[in-house]
Amino acid sequence: MIELDRVTKTYRVYRRKADWLTERIVRRPLHQTKTALNAVSFSVGEGEVLGIVGRNGAGKSTLLKLIMGVALPNSGEIRVSGRVTGLLELGTGFNMDLSGRDNIDFNAALLGMTREEIAAKREAIEAFSELGAAIRDPLRTYSAGMTMRLAFAIAIHAEPACFVVDEALSVGDIHFQQKCMEHIRAFKRAGGSIVFVSHDINTVKLLCDRALVLDRGELVASGDPEFAANRYNRLIAGTDAGISVPSADSGDGATAAAGPAGSAPAEVPVQGGYGSGEIVILGAQVTGLASGGPIVAAGENVRITIRARARESVSDATLGIVIRDRFGQDIFGINNQTLGRPIALAAGDEARFTFDMPMNLGPGAYSLTVAFHHGESHLDTCYHWCDNLLGFEVAGFLGPRFAGICRLTPNFAMDVAERAHV
Repeated sequence: MIELDRVTKTYRVYRRKADWLTERIVRRPLHQTKTALNAVSFSVGEGEVLGIVGRNGAGKSTLLKLIMGVALPNSGEIRVSGRVTGLLELGTGFNMDLSGRDNIDFNAALLGMTREEIAAKREAIEAFSELGAAIRDPLRTYSAGMTMRLAFAIAIHAEPACFVVDEALSVGDIHFQQKCMEHIRAFKRAGGSIVFVSHDINTVKLLCDRALVLDRGELVASGDPEFAANRYNRLIAGTDAGISVPSADSGDGATAAAGPAGSAPAEVPVQGGYGSGEIVILGAQVTGLASGGPIVAAGENVRITIRARARESVSDATLGIVIRDRFGQDIFGINNQTLGRPIALAAGDEARFTFDMPMNLGPGAYSLTVAFHHGESHLDTCYHWCDNLLGFEVAGFLGPRFAGICRLTPNFAMDVAERAHV
């Protein structure tokens, strides 16, 4: 479907606009070369959804432009079979002085649709965009959300073999975003291929079969979405250093093995993770206060215990937890900073931390990620990050049953009007 073989894209960067002309006159370079992509290779198969993640400037948008033919590589080869459409930067392929209706003709033709195809699908495109009477107004009067509506409606009705989606879907109202995502899922079920670029890691995990991580134009990781998300988290944390937690550090010698029936659940020891290492996480466990183990009921009070040791003195430390569902989506996260409970440790201190809360999640399998960092964000200094350190299960209900992934606590009332006399 799509195959890239050692594709490289570079740009010339001039300090002043006039340097471009001066360079040609004096015949000596007055530019710097920026490498947007460097020898990137991968393929997207039929019916596959490929996610692409990376920090700003990683080369994601450049990669999509190359796939769609908006830009050409300096070296390497791109092989595409079938029609490729999608959304890049908002406004790409539009004439802002034309009406929305005229831009259907203009943009659809650029995507390779014939006049007959455009005429046959014009009504469906207008209806999907939900622009109403605004379809007759110039595009320059549109908001970003309205422009995205029209762009998506045209692109998806071009019946592509592969659909390319950039961050454009992040604009607009929630109703239309959900409508677009459902259409993308239907496209996937019908066997279409998708290349999906987003900073929303949860969406990448939920939608994609595989994901790539780009950094400074280099392909640094490729694998299942969970693996790619964890690699991306390392990048934004600013460290890729692994942490080894020797068995001697475990203090009380706890292991992951289960204890005798009816005993307290064993602590899960830490074997790795990454970070700068001023604080290391030694172990963690999830215990239902009623069940006494890691299988808890929805609504049961739960204690999450984390044991850690400071290798250096630290102040303003943050301990955070993230609960993820079986799809890898972040369901809930909290840390001591948001709870107004600061942490300071001296070198050599070993401490035990607990989070007590009702587990108001729907039945299913979940994982716990634990991290120590400095200040409010792990983007500052990440001491130790342990992805999916342990798993636990929610089974059954305490209290009223509910549908979905979380329990809210609504108050229900009914007011019966006085019956009218006939």
